[in-house]
Amino acid sequence: MKKLFNMLVALLLVFALVACSTANNGNNNNGNNNEPNNGNNNEPVAEVSQGVTDTEVLVANCAGTSGALSTVGVPFNAGIEAYFKMINDAGGVNGRQIRFIHQDDEADPTKAVTCAQTMVEDEKIFAFVGHFYTGSIVATYDYITDQGVPMVYYASGVNTLFNENATGKDRLSFPVQPILITEGQVMIARAVANFSAEKVGMIYTNDDAGKDMLNGAQAKAQELGIEFVAEQVAADATDVSAAVTNIMNEDVDVILGGSIQAMIPTIIAGLAAQNNSAPVITSYNNTDAVVASQIYPEANGKFEVYASGWLDLTQDGAAEDLAAFVENIDPDHAASAFATAGWIAGHFFTEGLKAVGEDTLNWDNYVDALENANVKIPFGGNVDFKDGRRVGTDSMTLMQLEMVEGADGTEAPGWSLVHPLQNIDEILAS
Repeated sequence: MKKLFNMLVALLLVFALVACSTANNGNNNNGNNNEPNNGNNNEPVAEVSQGVTDTEVLVANCAGTSGALSTVGVPFNAGIEAYFKMINDAGGVNGRQIRFIHQDDEADPTKAVTCAQTMVEDEKIFAFVGHFYTGSIVATYDYITDQGVPMVYYASGVNTLFNENATGKDRLSFPVQPILITEGQVMIARAVANFSAEKVGMIYTNDDAGKDMLNGAQAKAQELGIEFVAEQVAADATDVSAAVTNIMNEDVDVILGGSIQAMIPTIIAGLAAQNNSAPVITSYNNTDAVVASQIYPEANGKFEVYASGWLDLTQDGAAEDLAAFVENIDPDHAASAFATAGWIAGHFFTEGLKAVGEDTLNWDNYVDALENANVKIPFGGNVDFKDGRRVGTDSMTLMQLEMVEGADGTEAPGWSLVHPLQNIDEILAS
């Protein structure tokens, strides 16, 4: 099990590289008007939306499968395709096969806009599945939602996707993986529940990632009545001593490291240099072996370092989920965390189709059905889309930096599970 866990632990940062009511007011947005039925009343007959036939539903994404992010985009799409093939080989969903098409946008936001227009207006797809790369997501979000097309799963935790009460066209958006604002809230919940913190400090970078975590942490601290202080550092700083001094002078119980990979080693080194002893909690983006090897020598023997995660192979059913993935994925991608993410994206879209059931498959019904479905992340927790909630998963583990045994039996700095997947309410109740 530990070997399997180590294989997937990279999914905890899976898109750190790429991260940095219905919208049509009841109309089907497929260019057709509802037609009256042939019975004795004039009640309109619900029509399917574009991309849907009696035997097929057409979905797509635009992702970088060449260029700098091809090492992410290629296995990611392979995971989506493998999941849909498994579903199709078993008969599809409600008599329909899922057909997935893709266009390479090279993770270029300008090309992503052109690709999105092609998919919606020319190919006439039903939905985007696995929307890819932060820049492209931001560039195309308004266009796609204006067209009334659902988007299921994003390869990003960008703030644009965070919405606690989506209405109108924003209900078309279904983020799954953690959004950094949500993770900031989880960090505060962990500090309070697991470390009995009454005062929390945060050192955060002045980029989108750091500011998003700050916003989430501030809001949750205020909600819980916890004293909260924060210090900002530049995202490319080499000296954070002033911020560290200010935080340590506040005598906080827990310190949050609001940064992704590039800066967290500098923050940890700065805390170690000033003999910090308070535990540090940082982002799931930092739970990989490279970061662990950078920060373990600095923190070891001085203070404990923890981080969030959003998968847990120790939970019931995780072994079965992993076996299904390995059985169906191309062997070349079997060890890829990015392929696993694509598999999860395919799963969520499919669960929405299943939730529609025998109702007419159109955008209105799909959004309503997925919003009210209780969908579990393979290897992970649940995502709550009800009442317009669009915050990604808040079911996260707590992991600790320490020496761990690798697949080859040798020990190296890594991350071990301390607390299982819990949502914010469960964390605070523990």
